[in-house]
Amino acid sequence: MLIVRPARTEDFESFVELADAAGPGFTSLAVPHSDLKARLAKSVKSFAADIDAPGDHIYLLMLEDSETGEIVGMSAVKALVGLNKPFFSFKLLKIAQSSSVANRHFDMSVMLLVNEYSGTSEVGTLFVKSKMRGTGAGRLISQARYMLIATAPERIGDTIISELRGRVDANGHSPFWEALGRKFFKMDFNEADEITASTDNQFITDLMPKYPIYLDLLTEEAQAVVGKTHPDGVGARRLLEAEGFRYDGYVDIFDAGPTMAAPRDQIRTVKDSHVLTALEQTDNKPTHRALMSNEQIKDFRAVYAKVSFGDDGVYIPNNALQALMLQPGDKVRVYATRIGMK
Repeated sequence: MLIVRPARTEDFESFVELADAAGPGFTSLAVPHSDLKARLAKSVKSFAADIDAPGDHIYLLMLEDSETGEIVGMSAVKALVGLNKPFFSFKLLKIAQSSSVANRHFDMSVMLLVNEYSGTSEVGTLFVKSKMRGTGAGRLISQARYMLIATAPERIGDTIISELRGRVDANGHSPFWEALGRKFFKMDFNEADEITASTDNQFITDLMPKYPIYLDLLTEEAQAVVGKTHPDGVGARRLLEAEGFRYDGYVDIFDAGPTMAAPRDQIRTVKDSHVLTALEQTDNKPTHRALMSNEQIKDFRAVYAKVSFGDDGVYIPNNALQALMLQPGDKVRVYATRIGMK
């Protein structure tokens, strides 16, 4: 069974392994190992904190194979972005160009450097090992974040965003960066990515152009990737869209990957999950496939299992009860679909 749980201090080596495997363009993991260690410690403190409002917290989740103990994936929730450093994006806008003398009337796309998502929460750092892709592992570690949010919405902002990786190849080549960023920063994409992940982003304020940038002035190759998702992130985008996230013309300033956003309380899993009484499954025939989590923060757990429902609660297999650290009669959060349905 695959189990989602909070990251622990002893997960450091597994965390580093996953970060190294993520590759170029995965900004949240493009940091020195010492920074990963600090982020892990911050997550441990965040889960243990007794709070009732968003703050400078991160909730890092690990996906563990219960049979082997191997960590095969991870994801995270940042309670607030833009708190300690600006959260820059490019906003795509249309402007009208018109000349009656030349008899020309048309729209042109421009990009503006903005900081409009500061103060929102963010879901990100979604990554699973390649051998787990297509197994449902990505959906589990992704959707578990929303179960965590539903358990403690007071810890999270009203709007939640997710930055998707843009088109960057295995060598760290970004068409968008080469056409724009390199001209103003005079450095490689990977170097800029690492500085972004490990500093307060003052260098962006210092070096990025402050005026509108006409998209037509970029190379055709660069224009073609604006708002496009890295091939490895297409599945993640579909999962976000299924939850109600939408792309509204905001892109990453380095690789032009899309930023998705949704109101916290309108996210499908948050809105449609329910708290029920956990009951032990005996002779009950399963009717639904359910994502379930306990109603805890420090000891949060989430799993998939086949369940059935009764007037008095939800009947759960014993191994799933154990994985969730629950006893019959405890409360459990459930998001279910009928067996055979997605």
